[in-house]
Amino acid sequence: MGKIVREIEEGVTKYYWYPGEKGDWLKALIALASGAGLYVLVFVLFDSSLMAAAVSSSGVLGLAGFYLGRKDAAGLDGFHDPTSERKAALADGTRAAWRGTLQGLVSAGAAVFVINMPHGGFLADWVLPLVPSIVGAVAHSAGMLWQRMANDAEAEGGGEAPAEEAPAEEKADA
Repeated sequence: MGKIVREIEEGVTKYYWYPGEKGDWLKALIALASGAGLYVLVFVLFDSSLMAAAVSSSGVLGLAGFYLGRKDAAGLDGFHDPTSERKAALADGTRAAWRGTLQGLVSAGAAVFVINMPHGGFLADWVLPLVPSIVGAVAHSAGMLWQRMANDAEAEGGGEAPAEEAPAEEKADA
C-alpha cells in the first residue's frame, strides 16, 4: 500500500492511500505508454489497425508479464512457512492471486482489443487475439527466470554484482 503525505498547515497532515507502490504504478504507466507508442508506430508504418493492435498489446503484456514474473519469483524466494506464519503466508498468497488475476484480465482485454479491430479471415479471428496472451505468459516465465538467476548470482557472489567484462578492443590488445 502506498501513501502520499501532504502538509496542509502546520500541525495538520493529510494522508492519501492508494493500492500498490509508486514504482509499480510507474512501471504500469511505462508499459501503457510503450503500447500506445507501438500502436502509433506500427499503424503509421503498415496502415493496419489489426497489426498495430496485436503488436502494441503484445508489447504491453510482454513488459507486464516480465515485471509480474520478477515479482512472483521474488515472492517465492521470501515465502513464509505456512505453519508458523499463517498471516504472512496468506498475504503472500493473496498478492500472487491478485497478480494472476490482473494478468488474466489484461490478457482477456488484449484479446478483445485485437478482435474488435477491422479484420477478416481465420488468422485474424482465431490466432492473432491469442498472441498477446502467449507473449505475456512467456515473458512472465522469462521474468521469473531472470529474477531467480539474479538471486543465484547474488548468493554466489556474496551480495556483490558480477564484474563487467573488458571491452573487445582491450581484449584484442592483450
